[in-house]
Amino acid sequence: MKIILKEDVSGLGYKDDVVEVKDGYGRNYLIPYGKAVIATPSALKVLAENQRQRAHKLAKIKADAEALAASLKDVKLTIGAKTSATGTIFGSVNSIQIAEALEKLGFNIDRKIIEIEPVKEVGEYTATVKLHKEVTAQVPFEVIAE
Repeated sequence: MKIILKEDVSGLGYKDDVVEVKDGYGRNYLIPYGKAVIATPSALKVLAENQRQRAHKLAKIKADAEALAASLKDVKLTIGAKTSATGTIFGSVNSIQIAEALEKLGFNIDRKIIEIEPVKEVGEYTATVKLHKEVTAQVPFEVIAE
C-alpha cells in the first residue's frame, strides 16, 4: 500500500514522503492516527502542488538546521550520574538529560530528535541530533560520576 506521510515517523520516513507499507500497518495505525493518507492520484497532485509552493520555505528551514549543526559541532557536554564503585551507572543516561544539558548552553532542542545508544557506564559517547531529514549533528558527551 502506498501512503503519503503527514508527519515524521521514526524508521519509516519524513513528512510528505510517499512510502510503501504493509496494508495492516497503514490501515490500522498510520491512517487512523492521522499520520498518513492513502496515496491516490488526486492526493499525489495536491502533494506536488503543496511542495512546489513550500520549496523556498523548506530551503530556509534547511539552512537554519545547517547553521545549528555547525554551532553544535563545537559543543562538548558533561553529564553527571550516580555510579557504583565499578563505574556502572544506576539507571542510564537518556536523551532527556542530553536535551537539558544543551538547553543550559542555550540550544533549545527537542529530546525526540536526539538519538543515543544505551549508556550504562562512565565514559565518552556521541549523540546524534536529527535537525532536518538531510541534516544531522554529532554531539559528543562525557558521563562522569557524581
